[in-house]
Amino acid sequence: MTQRITETDRVALDTEGDSLHNYFEKVCLIQLSLATEHYIVDPLAGLDLCEFLEALADKPLILHGADYDLRMLRASLGFRPRREIFDTMIAAQLLGIEQIGLASLIERCFGITIGKEGQKSDWSRRPLSEKQLRYAVNDTRFLGCLADHLQSELEAKGRLDWHGESCQAMVESTGRDKLRDPENAWRIKGAGRLTRRQLAYLRELWQWRDDHARRANLPPFKVFGNQQILELLNWAESHPGAPLTQGPKLPRNIVGPRLKTLEEALARAAAMDSAVWPELPQFDQPVGPRSDCKEESDALRAECARIAKELDIVPSTLAPRAALEAIARKRPRSLEEIMASGGLLRWQAELVRGAVEKTFAHD
Repeated sequence: MTQRITETDRVALDTEGDSLHNYFEKVCLIQLSLATEHYIVDPLAGLDLCEFLEALADKPLILHGADYDLRMLRASLGFRPRREIFDTMIAAQLLGIEQIGLASLIERCFGITIGKEGQKSDWSRRPLSEKQLRYAVNDTRFLGCLADHLQSELEAKGRLDWHGESCQAMVESTGRDKLRDPENAWRIKGAGRLTRRQLAYLRELWQWRDDHARRANLPPFKVFGNQQILELLNWAESHPGAPLTQGPKLPRNIVGPRLKTLEEALARAAAMDSAVWPELPQFDQPVGPRSDCKEESDALRAECARIAKELDIVPSTLAPRAALEAIARKRPRSLEEIMASGGLLRWQAELVRGAVEKTFAHD
């Protein structure tokens, strides 16, 4: 395998992880396609993969949605690519294609339908079925041809440089750790609508769930879902001290120690002094001499939406809303200032520069 990698020009690559089934996620499968040859590598088989990973790092790679795969490969195996990456998902976004999933792109470009069976498999379990293996191989089988097809479209639209810069930025970001803020990790979707007292319940319930998920090596949602947490805290806040049997129906797995510690978590939240309730979210406030920039921000977003429409891409691909709001606050003058203030890539900054100048022409 390592010899074949060294002999090929490029490698189509994909991975399968077990985040849907385990708390401590890891790479469970590595799929590769070298032209017409297809391989599956099992990282859980106890093999020494050092030479294999070294050879892989020195080859141009083709992936679809590479951010996840590269982060997982780095975390699980210490892998970092040293050559260029062609990400077919990024290519599809830059071409303005609406359906950017791998199966949709393969059907669009080649009229071939690939099944999605196995998508939510537990890839950490062995042995793998024939269905799982077929699914895994299909994730790389068409990537080379798909990359060629999309590259031709990018070249025809003069967007190949956009793609190269976007892929390079993505690769660099996957080399940086995503730090988990323990003070805010528990603020799930919907927490912004809660009172401080309800946030106290949320924090206790989230920590209870995370502790049990970690002990059982289960993804947290398999212990207790986010919506179930919100329903329970709303009931518990208005029924302090009431037995859980009177509250929302609990999942069947909440028994024994889990049930006992859940009752204890709710009791702690109910008894908590208001002085130590979590604070309401503090949203970043605009800085600088002009804090009220809504009108300019809206004008800039409208102008960028017009540009995106002309390019036939979604506005967020051209520039995310948060980036444009930051630009509206900081009022950059040069291309470099636009890139810095909005966190934009050069190709994005070049395209929005006219909109920025137009919006702040009277400053």
